[in-house]
Amino acid sequence: MHDRTSFRVLGAISFSHFLNDTMQSLMIAIYPLFKSGFQLSFAQIGLITLAFQFTSSLLQPLVGAYTDRHPKPFSLAAGMSCTLLGLIGLGQASSFTMLLLSAAMVGTGSAIFHPEASRVARMASGGRHGLAQSIFQVGGNAGAACGPLLAAWIVLPHGQASIALFSLIALLAMIVLTAVGVWYRRQHRQPLPAATSQEPSLPRRRVVTTLGVLLALIFSKFFYLASINSFLIFYLMHRYAIDPQEAQYHLFYFLFAVAAGTLLGGPIGDRIGRRQVIWVSILGVAPFTLALPHVGLEMSAAVTMVIGFLLASAFPAMVVYAQELIPGRVGTISGLFFGLAFGLAGIGAAVLGSLTDLWGIERVYQLCAFLPLLGLLAVFLPDLRERAARPVRGS
Repeated sequence: MHDRTSFRVLGAISFSHFLNDTMQSLMIAIYPLFKSGFQLSFAQIGLITLAFQFTSSLLQPLVGAYTDRHPKPFSLAAGMSCTLLGLIGLGQASSFTMLLLSAAMVGTGSAIFHPEASRVARMASGGRHGLAQSIFQVGGNAGAACGPLLAAWIVLPHGQASIALFSLIALLAMIVLTAVGVWYRRQHRQPLPAATSQEPSLPRRRVVTTLGVLLALIFSKFFYLASINSFLIFYLMHRYAIDPQEAQYHLFYFLFAVAAGTLLGGPIGDRIGRRQVIWVSILGVAPFTLALPHVGLEMSAAVTMVIGFLLASAFPAMVVYAQELIPGRVGTISGLFFGLAFGLAGIGAAVLGSLTDLWGIERVYQLCAFLPLLGLLAVFLPDLRERAARPVRGS
């Protein structure tokens, strides 16, 4: 039944997202271990991220479009097995090529997980779509925040082989997702909360333009986030001469703020409108990104937390906004947005890694600070709540 929010299912899918993104974040957090152990350049570090993110980016929209037509309740558990194999590969890798292949396997698992998990969240929402999307996404952000801590406590002290132990997390996720699949199988023949036969409330050309604006905003958000996720540790070590473990804690502060922003962004969008949340969160972060390269160590922790909170609050609102813009395409939209997010993060990591090798990491951070100014494009987003509240006449 879809008339009530199923917090039990939302909790299960959020917990699975927590486990999934813990494993992904762990891989990124141990880049210093790979860099020293395999004598990698910053460009090669970026390529590892690209292998993971690009695989996920390419597959997610395809998975979402396919499952819009052919629901696969147990694909969530099956996809998690790819992550399990990828983690074992990372723990046993003896070459850069093996690192790339293992990272691609983790990306494949993520590609299968996100569109279907987002669909389950919407099915369980009871009409509170922003809240459900936030509960789902905050699990992932909390998991991402835990990755650096696990790297600092377990992997860095015990070495590369200890990464394989985290395949047990993937096994736990497979068990939880199998139970979710049983619920999904019972529900998927019932209509979703948003009527799948509903037509877009805007003309086709306006829908395409609006979708283009959203994609540009995602570019500014995730290209900037790539500079934080992949290189904050190295930036702090270089600029402030701190050790890797202390830098891991700073990355945790940032990722914790991302989780908080994700949790609040969806329900705030339900209450005041998703367009308003998108506008404030993306453009409002610009003063803080511009300030980050010019503050001290303690202040940088506070600034990065504000940046993480504001940027993260936009994404649940963006996903639900796009689902409402193009009704009946939950999997396709979720796959496109999550896939684009991963793809842009991967491309950003590769590009920024190469620029860091050429120009130095401080110069790259100074340039990236201007990316959130693209948030000005949010002025072109129509207010879908107003459209829904009154009949559309003419165009």
